Amino acid sequence: MPWYFRLLFVVLLAMFLVLQYRLWVGQGSQAEVYRLQRQIERQQARLADMRDRNEKLRAEVQSLKDGLDAVEARARLDLGMIKEGETFYQVIEPDDAAATARPAQ
Repeated sequence: MPWYFRLLFVVLLAMFLVLQYRLWVGQGSQAEVYRLQRQIERQQARLADMRDRNEKLRAEVQSLKDGLDAVEARARLDLGMIKEGETFYQVIEPDDAAATARPAQ
């Protein structure tokens, strides 16, 4: 086999190895594409969660703008407010540790 065929073979083999390196490890490689796809999936899931949260907040804002029922419910829950003529009862639950402990004998 002439020497120039051997040289051509070595050059082509070197080019092949360089291209394989770029395909599997270098910039734009399969590993990078896979990593970017996973990152896109995570961002899309996060975006969907944020959209759900925004929709709930938008509905709450609209409810607060439209009627006093939501404002009253919020005031009762968060601030403990009561209406005139209502009686307030506070129920104190027993402490779980104290309720289950046995007296020493």
